[in-house]
Amino acid sequence: MTSENLLGTYLKDRRAKLDPAALGFALTRRRTPGLRREEVAQRANVSATWYTWLEQGRGGAPSPDVLDRIARALMLTEIEREHIFLLALGRGPEVRYQAVQGVTPRLQRVLDVLTFSPAFIKTPTWDVVAWNSAAAMVLGDYGSVEPEQRNILRRIFCDPRMRDKQLDWESVARFAVGAFRADVARAGAAKNVQALVDELCGLSPEFETMWRDNDVRTHGEGIKYLRHPSAGLLALEYSAFAVDGRSDLSLVIYNPATPEDGKRIAALVEASGKQAAP
Repeated sequence: MTSENLLGTYLKDRRAKLDPAALGFALTRRRTPGLRREEVAQRANVSATWYTWLEQGRGGAPSPDVLDRIARALMLTEIEREHIFLLALGRGPEVRYQAVQGVTPRLQRVLDVLTFSPAFIKTPTWDVVAWNSAAAMVLGDYGSVEPEQRNILRRIFCDPRMRDKQLDWESVARFAVGAFRADVARAGAAKNVQALVDELCGLSPEFETMWRDNDVRTHGEGIKYLRHPSAGLLALEYSAFAVDGRSDLSLVIYNPATPEDGKRIAALVEASGKQAAP
């Protein structure tokens, strides 16, 4: 089956799942469930004849704008919208950045089960939106600051405690700026971070210099060394993962690099639990 036929079949299937009454169409004289082709065409502001051809696999390649209108007409989810772009054009749609509202309880439980591995979830604009107890003890307690202060770049360049923890602060900061730039571009969020960039340029000449270098990096995986005020030098292996179904989120996990690092992190977490107990 050709991609044109696959697209037509998929559009027909999505059309059949819509409720005409909920969308303001009369229910009389309908022989099949869902919307009629002309009703989808009306909602998408395209020719009914052309839309019929599209479902029949002979309408030709639609433009991205038309695909967007059809996706809205069929009330497709983001993943369904991406699917019809891949079928019709062989590529995904242009990225549309949407601010993150938070994480689900299930994602928080994933973090919490990593008892002795610091882990957090961040947005493409590097705002930390969830973390576990190990992260609070080793990396810093995000819960102790206001949400707008939970940005990783802001902490790197504006928090002296974060600078003191790094063995090579400049290298860490330069890497972070390059990875942040790449994430923002990939998410289509350049306009959303402009205020933050302007603010950091004003607060930190070092950030301004690094930002103007236009380097890009990828987070990937590696080893991070931290000077912890009570646990001493810690070596952590870090890995970053995309959250399936949430292209706006990524999971970063820091695993102890040696058994000794693991013991020291475990002691920190257990001590914190005892202090929190009634």
